[in-house]
Amino acid sequence: MTRAHADMVRDIYLAGTGGRKPRMPTGLTSMEEHARAVLPANAYGYVAGNAGVGATGRANRQAFDQWRLVPRMLRGATRRDLTVSLFGQRLAAPVLLAPIAAQTVVHPEGELAAVRGAADAGVPFVLSTGASHPLEDVAAAAGGQPRWFQLYWPAHRAVCESLVRRAEASGYSALVLTVDSPSFGYRPADLDNGYLPFLNGAGIANFVSDPEFQGGLPSDAGEREVVEHWARVFANPGLTWDDLPWLRSLTGLPIVIKGVLHADDARRAVELGADGLVVSNHGGRQLDGSVASLDALPAVRAAVGDGVPVLLDSGVRTGSDVVKALALGADAVLYGRPYVYGLALDGQEGVSHVLRCLLAELDLALALTGSGAVSEITADLLAPPGPLAGPGNAEGGDSCR
Repeated sequence: MTRAHADMVRDIYLAGTGGRKPRMPTGLTSMEEHARAVLPANAYGYVAGNAGVGATGRANRQAFDQWRLVPRMLRGATRRDLTVSLFGQRLAAPVLLAPIAAQTVVHPEGELAAVRGAADAGVPFVLSTGASHPLEDVAAAAGGQPRWFQLYWPAHRAVCESLVRRAEASGYSALVLTVDSPSFGYRPADLDNGYLPFLNGAGIANFVSDPEFQGGLPSDAGEREVVEHWARVFANPGLTWDDLPWLRSLTGLPIVIKGVLHADDARRAVELGADGLVVSNHGGRQLDGSVASLDALPAVRAAVGDGVPVLLDSGVRTGSDVVKALALGADAVLYGRPYVYGLALDGQEGVSHVLRCLLAELDLALALTGSGAVSEITADLLAPPGPLAGPGNAEGGDSCR
């Protein structure tokens, strides 16, 4: 039997008896503060910044905080099974690393270090179209670990098709089409710094390495011309639901639509060929004042039924957060900013450390709620927002679905 993820906690305590402490913090919500101390202001602002006054980002955390776990006792959860199945693959835990662009702004190796750290922890990596390394190089660094490719649908269909073909050829096992970014959000941190990494050449590697993209450039194009061509190709505000069948006809890979918050959009996506959904408000980076992703999750799940994989991102920080998301209907979560803070602090080892901490806390959360497996997590583990429901109170059960 493999070691439990929670054994990391025991190992730290045992090491502490010899005077050794962890090199990095173990508090997953404190990673941002530590990363801020080592990052340039513009890089920190790009990763941590939210749209507008940050109301959506705060709502994401408040949504998790308002739910309370109601643990069950004497269940004999000696060893826990964290595995889940998604699109025919058995994953070690209900966690994937969320696509985050331009990771070289926080560490020279960027996505290469991040995907290796994910592989160390056994967690699949979702690569952003806006990566600082070509998707082929990131796939090679991932080795045999499952990886997905996040697609920002370019304005030129030939470039879109080329990116999809490259992802297929490089062993990415799903496409994650992000639909909540027809334009950049109003992000004061980036605006105040006058900073967008793509315009400095970070995060455009998948384009400059693409033959269709290069075909739109003169042979002697300079750096400025390349960036200007990227700006014309990258944005696609005219995309509509009517375009989705073309993408569906293009590939046999599972297509997961990321950025869905409304039940009607969830149903439409599935009707048009989507295989799964990610309930997401882009971590609060796009629309200020948006509904929290966790608050939108139950209605999306109800709209598509149990047969469609539904993931959640935005605001997930701790192992208990993962349990709450699963209890409210998610099959898995995408984990974002904390691993980028780990990347900033210690590259590959920093990412691996953050994920080991998350999985240890998730493992312990299962043990402490009396759950022997992820499959046993149900809405019965949650008390609804408001006063804590007492034992046997029916309001603590199916009402939160």
